[in-house]
Amino acid sequence: MNVRVFASEPEAAAACAALVAAAIREKPSLVLGLPTGRTPLNVYRELVALHQRGQVDFSRVTTFNLDEFLGLAPDDPSSYRAYMERHFFQHINLAPERIHFFDGSAERAERECVRYDLKLLEAGGLDLLLLGIGPNGHVAFIEPGDSLQAGSHRARLSRESRLAVASLFGDDVWKVPLAALTLGMAGMLQARRVILLAFGVSKAAAVTAMLRGPITPMCPASFLQLHGNVEVWLDAESGRGVDGSR
Repeated sequence: MNVRVFASEPEAAAACAALVAAAIREKPSLVLGLPTGRTPLNVYRELVALHQRGQVDFSRVTTFNLDEFLGLAPDDPSSYRAYMERHFFQHINLAPERIHFFDGSAERAERECVRYDLKLLEAGGLDLLLLGIGPNGHVAFIEPGDSLQAGSHRARLSRESRLAVASLFGDDVWKVPLAALTLGMAGMLQARRVILLAFGVSKAAAVTAMLRGPITPMCPASFLQLHGNVEVWLDAESGRGVDGSR
């Protein structure tokens, strides 16, 4: 994995947005994997600004978001779909039919995961995948455990992950759903290019485990060591102890 340590989070976010815009200009029909949470917010702001200046056109781009809370309808204000609408989709010219999301309110979670994986297969897989990483080493909502599931699946959320997203639920962790639907590791490893972003000292241990530790389901992000085209973009705090590329 190739590692870049930036002086600050805003600098990394601006560089990431510029990279995404360049990839879209090179391939207007880019298939883009998108994360949620706090980490990508500045990237989305930068992409919106680029679009408003006429420097990137999303009209032929296809997106796949990586996860959604189980039990929440797309129009629930705490859903990740609502998050994406607020922070990104409603500010750009992305065609609604090209937006792909898990339906957290689906009656059968397993069938919804199969539907999602088939849509991703029909799209030809991800050209570019943006990722964050949790303090416990999770990516999307693939949580640490004894084993990993290759395909999209229902995941039970750790307390650590629920605390991290409590701000979407009025800072009340008890309102955070116990489970989510998430892209599986196969979908991530089959992406043609991966950019993982990590900011802040709370991510430093997970970054070190991902880069330097063994490949283990106890740190799901470590499986990215198996990918041939991963870039890890850090700020100075999350990059503590990182001395180069691997």
